[in-house]
Amino acid sequence: MRAIGYLGIAAAAAMSVALLGTPALADDPINVLTTGSVGGANVANGDLLSASLATGTTADFATTSGSTTGVHCSVSAFDATVVDNPVAPGVATESTTAQTFSSCTANILGVVSVTSVVVNNAPFATTVDSSTGVVTVTGTTAAPIQTTLVLRTILGSATCVYQANGGSITGVTGSTDSSISFANQQFNKFSGSATCPSNGYFTASYSPILDTSVTDSPAVYTNGATA
Repeated sequence: MRAIGYLGIAAAAAMSVALLGTPALADDPINVLTTGSVGGANVANGDLLSASLATGTTADFATTSGSTTGVHCSVSAFDATVVDNPVAPGVATESTTAQTFSSCTANILGVVSVTSVVVNNAPFATTVDSSTGVVTVTGTTAAPIQTTLVLRTILGSATCVYQANGGSITGVTGSTDSSISFANQQFNKFSGSATCPSNGYFTASYSPILDTSVTDSPAVYTNGATA
């Protein structure tokens, strides 16, 4: 998806069964989100979109922006439900209902292992702006985008809770591929001991984005002004 995981995360995340549509004809309107290719069959409202990490990548929570020190997860995925998929160019809306992380390790001083990484408070409102390729995932004051890391340290177990800086995170979609990437999205420590880093910076790339409500789960793409 040229643009939507979180954290992170994510991410986020997330997400009526639809039959596989036929490719749009030349005179048919092309919506922001299509399946199979840019300019393909329009994604139906209510469809469930899912994605895992791009092959060979990890989801990272760095202790400082751009650092390689932090928590690294080799497995992550998100789900999102399409709420509104208007004609392109435009802004599609989704609800990120889940984002998960597993197989995580850490290279933080004093941390022995990672017990769990959990995204709290989903669902999150999500927008996909086809003109810019920007995906924005937003929490609320009552239900912020929050990630809880449980770390096993040399002093025992530490629970570290982080919330998205400014209440939202942003990602970008690939121009021709079915992907969304987040880079150095800041999370601030909400609670936790001194063992917990003061910040976390979330980086991850998810691809392909799949429409699991359609037969054979085709990849989802974002159509911009030139689609």
